[in-house]
Amino acid sequence: MSGRAPGLIAFIGTYTGASSPGSGGIHILEVSKDGRELTQAGHTAAPAEAGYLAYAASTGTLYAVDERKTDGRGPVQAPAAVHAFAVNRQDGSLTPLNSRPAPGPFPTFLSVSDDQRRLVTANHGSFDHVERAVKGPDGEWTVEYVYDDSAVLVYDLEPDGRIGPLSDVKVMEGHGKDPNFSPQAGGHAQASPHAHCAVIDPSGHFVLVADKGTDRIFVYRLGATLEPAFTYQFPEETGPRHISFDPATGNAFVTLEFASELASMAFGDQSGELRLLDRVGTTDGHEGLNEPAEVRVHPNGRFVYVNNRGEDTLAWFGTDENGKLTRLGHVSLAPSLHPGVAARNFTIDPSGSFMLVADRPAGLVRSYGLDNDTGALTPLTDIAVPEPAFVQFVALDG
Repeated sequence: MSGRAPGLIAFIGTYTGASSPGSGGIHILEVSKDGRELTQAGHTAAPAEAGYLAYAASTGTLYAVDERKTDGRGPVQAPAAVHAFAVNRQDGSLTPLNSRPAPGPFPTFLSVSDDQRRLVTANHGSFDHVERAVKGPDGEWTVEYVYDDSAVLVYDLEPDGRIGPLSDVKVMEGHGKDPNFSPQAGGHAQASPHAHCAVIDPSGHFVLVADKGTDRIFVYRLGATLEPAFTYQFPEETGPRHISFDPATGNAFVTLEFASELASMAFGDQSGELRLLDRVGTTDGHEGLNEPAEVRVHPNGRFVYVNNRGEDTLAWFGTDENGKLTRLGHVSLAPSLHPGVAARNFTIDPSGSFMLVADRPAGLVRSYGLDNDTGALTPLTDIAVPEPAFVQFVALDG
């Protein structure tokens, strides 16, 4: 770490790349208050597949997934897991606290409830299947296909931020249209459930799970166990992926991965019910495959940001209290190798004046200034970080 104590740290979760020295684990960046200076300040090598991070301010704890599939009984490599780190509030350095296994492959999302001291993950599962030979009721042999489980996990959190035991596991069920038009898994991207996010709403009462495998959003009441409250069914081959809330109106915004659309939805913070307000395409004149991924709402509630994997842009949309969406502009990002290797995440700083983008194909974390009147993005600076996947800001003491 450097000798100075900055006011803002960005933790960058990274994937491991065979041709990317220093990749994997969590990189620590010192960030100037205007976003114009980014400085490398440290690195922890574990977890190796740190594809998602979350921060609990009450205990000063950073949580990270190890986004992998456990390699069988008595794994040779580290198992799929979630990890906890104590954050030094003076310089941002990390001290490992503990980790817990994550049943079901590829934990891909984290949400923290400070009030309830709970950690929630969405485990996407892979597209792999096992083909079993089974004898039918008529005595004829046939084939049964069994896919990885996708699950939502709830962990208790200890007073010091350590991850406690699992208090609940919801194994997702069903599937969407199979085969479908998506090239993912050779057209079998919806052959089984794929929970891609588990977002705690602003009231702290609900968890919203976007399952792109069944075209549904499941709403649960948050507690030691997840109690079903509401289910929203999108049209088939839509693929809801990520959800973000406007803290002012309470409206939710959803990226629809397969449909290449952005949806705005009214959310009832007492009932958990969702109602569609608007749906628009996320690209502008792009031809060919495109899959939007992350969605973030500006703190002023007037602008929504989405990254397009295919068009390879970060686009911004205007919105109003009625959820009407209008695409206003975009900046270009590095060309994606395919939607799975593309700019995957971006995060707006706490002041709402700039954002950092994990531009994985470029091997860069990019900083953009935000115009609070127009929503427009202006490039400020960038810094080399191998295989960046996720950005988590933490404001330090002093």
